[in-house]
Amino acid sequence: MAYMIDIHCHILYGVDDGAELLDESIKMAENAVAGGTKTLVVTPHCNVPKSFQNYVDEEFLKRFEELEELIANENIPLKLLRGQEIYCNDRTLSLLKKRKLLTINDTDYVLLEFDFDENSENIFRRLEGIVSAGYIPIIAHPERYRFLQEDYSCIDRLKDLGCIIQLNKGSVFGVFGQKAQMFAHMILNDELADVVASDAHSPYMRTPYLREVHEYISVHFSIDYADLLLAENPQKIIDGEVIL
Repeated sequence: MAYMIDIHCHILYGVDDGAELLDESIKMAENAVAGGTKTLVVTPHCNVPKSFQNYVDEEFLKRFEELEELIANENIPLKLLRGQEIYCNDRTLSLLKKRKLLTINDTDYVLLEFDFDENSENIFRRLEGIVSAGYIPIIAHPERYRFLQEDYSCIDRLKDLGCIIQLNKGSVFGVFGQKAQMFAHMILNDELADVVASDAHSPYMRTPYLREVHEYISVHFSIDYADLLLAENPQKIIDGEVIL
């Protein structure tokens, strides 16, 4: 098994609905390493209306640096990179241009989420603007969105636009219900997935432990596919390289 790279994890404590305390962040880091992850992108929620804002400022960056230092002091062999899970709305592109939101490891890749009930017209209008500005959208857990569940052909539209498809580990195993699991498996079967990530929120439930999903994809699809989704493509993303 290749060492894995997790591009979607809510490990930064006290900023969203992920880790609440520093101790939980440390336990999540240990759990990630135990599951075969060597590099992890810290992706707190941001730009969420009436909820988690987390716009980039000195205090926000200081908290990331503090976590990075503490994990190093605990001798946990995990490299942390900066990112955010950006709630995509009509303000997103402007905020990206103002550098109030983080791309993945300072590349052109942006991890985007939508309201689960958002309509496809709004989603594609916003994505087209973001792509035109030179960013590469990574669509977080599309298998969970109503617009895709109601019209599976939207996955082809996303791919044609140049979007990267990121499935959640939990969706593969049915954590988010049968419908999300069914669509995750359809995307895997059709070889339309680009990345599988943990979207971890806790060291206890929805953990960053990726070994189990790598093993599942290896058995039910192929080892090469598992390595592509959990190691090779994530490496290209953090390096800013194009995924073909």
